Amino acid sequence: MAIQWFPGHMNKAKKAIGDRMKSVDMVIEVLDARCPGSSANPLLESLSGRKPKLKILNKRDLADDARTQLWLDYYSGQSQTQAIALDASERGNAVKLINASRQLVPNRGGIEKPLRVLICGIPNVGKSTLINSMLGKKSAKTGNEPGITKAEQRLFLADDFWLYDTPGMLWPKIIVPEGGYNLAASGAVGRNALDEEEVSLELLKYLSHNYFDLLTGRYQLDYEHDEMATWREEQWLEAIARKRGTILSGGRIDYQKAAEIVLTDFRSGQIGNITLELPNEWTKWLAAARVFEAQLREERAQKQLDRKK
Repeated sequence: MAIQWFPGHMNKAKKAIGDRMKSVDMVIEVLDARCPGSSANPLLESLSGRKPKLKILNKRDLADDARTQLWLDYYSGQSQTQAIALDASERGNAVKLINASRQLVPNRGGIEKPLRVLICGIPNVGKSTLINSMLGKKSAKTGNEPGITKAEQRLFLADDFWLYDTPGMLWPKIIVPEGGYNLAASGAVGRNALDEEEVSLELLKYLSHNYFDLLTGRYQLDYEHDEMATWREEQWLEAIARKRGTILSGGRIDYQKAAEIVLTDFRSGQIGNITLELPNEWTKWLAAARVFEAQLREERAQKQLDRKK
C-alpha cells in the first residue's frame, strides 16, 4: 500500500510558503527525531533555494539518542545547514533556536535589521507545541490530529527575531515506501489515508530487527527468545493481540485493535526510545526510489510514443 495524503489546504500552504520565502533570511524545518529523513519535506529544498537552514529534530525524548546524534552529524555536514535536537517540554528552547539561527545569519540583527525566519514542518511533527513552549503562552493551535495549523502567523521570539509559522505540509507524492510507513507510524498522516494494520506490521518488522529487546520488554510475551527471533511481523501482531486480549467472539483475533495498540504505544514512547531510520538507510531508500521513479517516467514516455505511432 502506498501512503499518500495531500489535503486541499496543503496546496494553499505550498503557495504561502513559496510567497513568504522571498522575504525571509533563513528557514527552520522541524523534523520528527524518530524519522528525520522521512519527515523532511523535499518540496522545501526547491522552495528555499540556497537560504541557510536550521534542522530541528523535535521529540528527541521519544527517539534513540545514539541515532539522533548520527542525524545531527549528517545534517550539520551539509552546506549552510545546522541541526539541533529539542524536546518541546524542555526549558530554554527559544534561546537554543535563536542562537543557532544567528550563527547561520550573523549579518542580521537589531530593530532595523530583524532576523526574519520561516518555520515549517510536516503535520503533527510538534511544531506548534514547540512554538508555544518557546513563547511561554498558547499562540499556535495544537492537536493530536495532523493538519491543525492552516494559516500563517507572525510571531516574535525577540524584538529583532521574527518567526513566520506556516501550516504543516506534506508533498503530493511520497516516493519512498519506507518513508511513507514511517510517517504513518509517527502520526503525520491522517487516519483516512492509511491501513493501520498494515502500518503496524511494517513497524513490527523494523522493531523486531532493530529493537528486539524493547519490543519483548514492552509486551512480555510468553515465548522463547530463539522462537521469537524467527517470527514474521504477522506472528508478532498475533502474539500481542493474544497478550492484550483483543479477541472477538469465537476466538477470532481483532487485528485492527492490536494494530491500534502497537501504534499508540510507539507514538507515546511506551515501547521505548526508538528511531525508525539511520542516515545511511534513508539515503539508500531514497536512491532506490529515485531509480524506480525514473523507470516509471521512461515507461510512461515510451507508452506515449507507442500510442502516437
